[in-house]
Amino acid sequence: MRGTTRPKGDDVDEQALEDFRSYVAARSPALLRTAYMLTGNRADAEDLLQTALAKTYLSWDRIRDREALDGYVRRVLVNTQTSFWRRRKVDEYPSEVLPERAGRDETADLDLHDALWDALRELPKRQRAMVVLRYYEDLSEAETAQVLGVSVGTVKSTTSRALTRLRESSLLASGRPDDPRTALPIDGVPA
Repeated sequence: MRGTTRPKGDDVDEQALEDFRSYVAARSPALLRTAYMLTGNRADAEDLLQTALAKTYLSWDRIRDREALDGYVRRVLVNTQTSFWRRRKVDEYPSEVLPERAGRDETADLDLHDALWDALRELPKRQRAMVVLRYYEDLSEAETAQVLGVSVGTVKSTTSRALTRLRESSLLASGRPDDPRTALPIDGVPA
């Protein structure tokens, strides 16, 4: 068994270094997925994997069973993540008085949702299909044309007419300029 720390300078075992590089190149994608599942965020997963691989490199000479490397690195990932959790600074503190916050009116959101779908039901089937594919399914004009078997120009003109009808719909307009139903459903949607 070799030393517990990596040799410095000219004493570096080139074969061990190449073995480690090969392992990292081959197994990083799978280990990154594991790290992502532990952290829930790609940037944190990359940091966690880098830290775990650095710890593994320091112990590379002591790992005798090369077939068990994935298990070893996964254990290092879990232990490192657990250490991060334990060291995490608490950002929230309990308070006797809760601050007043104005939140979104969920009832108005539901009303808006219902009004939008009612207005969509009033559209002819072809216009409704194009609006749903373009803005609900987020397909491009070309993708929508391909799905419906029509030209891109037909998608553009039909979608334009449908949006005009939605803007003029009595179900979506309440007459008040600050009413979210007059602005939210089709604001930002090109005419």
